[in-house]
Amino acid sequence: MTGSIVNSKIIISQSADELSENFVHLLLNGLKGSKENFHIALSGGSTPKRVFRYIADNYKSEIEWESIKFYWGDERCVPPDDIESNYKMSNDNLFSIIGIPEKNIFRIAGENDPAIEAVNYSNILKGNIPEFNGIPRFDLIMLGLGEDGHTASIFPDSLNLFEEKNICAVAEHPATHQKRITITGKIINNAKQVIFIVTGSSKSGIVGDILNRKNDYGKYPASHVNPAQGELIWMIDSSAAGRLNHSND
Repeated sequence: MTGSIVNSKIIISQSADELSENFVHLLLNGLKGSKENFHIALSGGSTPKRVFRYIADNYKSEIEWESIKFYWGDERCVPPDDIESNYKMSNDNLFSIIGIPEKNIFRIAGENDPAIEAVNYSNILKGNIPEFNGIPRFDLIMLGLGEDGHTASIFPDSLNLFEEKNICAVAEHPATHQKRITITGKIINNAKQVIFIVTGSSKSGIVGDILNRKNDYGKYPASHVNPAQGELIWMIDSSAAGRLNHSND
């Protein structure tokens, strides 16, 4: 089911498998329209994990993996074999199953000094992704939504990262104070396509506030995602869509 609100497309799925299938269709469409390599930034989290496993189980031989270059929107400052690593989650549930060439994977080195790695990863993006508006332009950025409204590792207390001049920055989780590396709003809003992947009733209030433009929605970092010269898609399940206005259904 689709709809349009505040320059966004909303795709509502009834199950995790249906959501995963819808995501694959968007990915395949993007690959068809890509003349060269397709550059995608992945998200961490439980829902992307299910999406990755679904793709690995059902599309291992259906997708031209060699034409896709994989990056991350954010990473915790932990080693790549740490259970909290977004890279490890992606590797365990997707890469190790589909057998993608290692040269196609550009991970954030969470084990490095955060400030140095933010610069290193900025240079990796600049060196590999075609530019638009003078900065790298992803073909697709996958984003999650935290229960506090954060996305990538841009938290409510660091909305300034949407105005940050650098394309990567060091962030800190407001509760745990864990350091993270994140792409900033500058590069998120420069993408050709941004897709939020959101499931569960615990997210329905925030989803409803942002998409209905109600209450104090501007305090949520996710509400500041607006690729002015790209496409924004909210891919959500029926539970996360529970508080959308009836006209958006």
